[in-house]
Amino acid sequence: MRVLVTGGAGFIGSHVVEALRERGHEPVVFDVRTDPTADVRSPGAVREALRGVDTVCHHAAMVGLGTGFADAPEYVSRNDLGTAVLLTAMAEAGVERLVLAGSMVVYGEGRYACARHGVVRPGPRSVAALAAGRFEPACPRCGADLAPGLVGEDAPADPRNVYATTKLAQEHLAAAWARSTGGTAVSLRYHNVYGPGMPRDTPYAGVASFFRSALARGEAPRVFEDGGQRRDFVHVRDVATANVAALTADPAAGTLTAYNTGSGTPHTVGEMAHALAAAYGGPDPVVTGEYRLGDVRHITADSSRLRAELGWKPEVGFEEGMREFASSGLRGD
Repeated sequence: MRVLVTGGAGFIGSHVVEALRERGHEPVVFDVRTDPTADVRSPGAVREALRGVDTVCHHAAMVGLGTGFADAPEYVSRNDLGTAVLLTAMAEAGVERLVLAGSMVVYGEGRYACARHGVVRPGPRSVAALAAGRFEPACPRCGADLAPGLVGEDAPADPRNVYATTKLAQEHLAAAWARSTGGTAVSLRYHNVYGPGMPRDTPYAGVASFFRSALARGEAPRVFEDGGQRRDFVHVRDVATANVAALTADPAAGTLTAYNTGSGTPHTVGEMAHALAAAYGGPDPVVTGEYRLGDVRHITADSSRLRAELGWKPEVGFEEGMREFASSGLRGD
């Protein structure tokens, strides 16, 4: 199978390319990192790249929380305009299969239960609460403490920042394309992906990259809030094999199917920082109490649908992955 991988020279995309090659497929890399003309917002360049292609794996995007709302036009341009241009060219070329690099950020906060009121959806955390060190969301009905749980794919979307909003818009565009063309679209809603080749020293990198960069400078990883934020850290090689599974599956035509893509084992940000620092040989993390507006407290999703329907399962355990990541380089080293 000949597969166009947009963003194929990036962190996740490059691992997808490697996984495809290892399984006998022919990946075609389309990435501005290797060719300045390979921009998904360029209709001509995209049409040319789609020649002879059977399917598309779409990873070209501006990622991460960013530095403020001033980034909004660039996020929308790269993520949503780029996706619209790509899908239009796919419709013209008759390419009928898409795997989209989605994200769990479309959910906003995760699933919470109140002892009195059952499952509830807390609103965004206030500046006053965060500044006072009250990081846990409270029940919107009684103000009591909440118990975090796993989010299923049928949970309502509630994006809390610009990046999350553009990722949800990508899914809506892909769903509209599928309905219009009869194509098949899969969105893999990634959790916190980490591993060799993460970008370093950029405000758009993931938290694991920030911690790894600090350790490489001989500095302690700085953990925001109290370190109790629950996340699902999934290794990039496992994410790559999930892409291969999605590309070779047989989802329903004319629809978009979303799959949560995580390790299935939640850890706190503090636990990750300590595991990475221990594997690297120190220094120990420092919990700062700082916060970023737009961050969510807990987000861990149920990835059992991906396992059941596509036969995928993660292979890299948390401790093993952190040891490897501690000894591997970052992009830009």
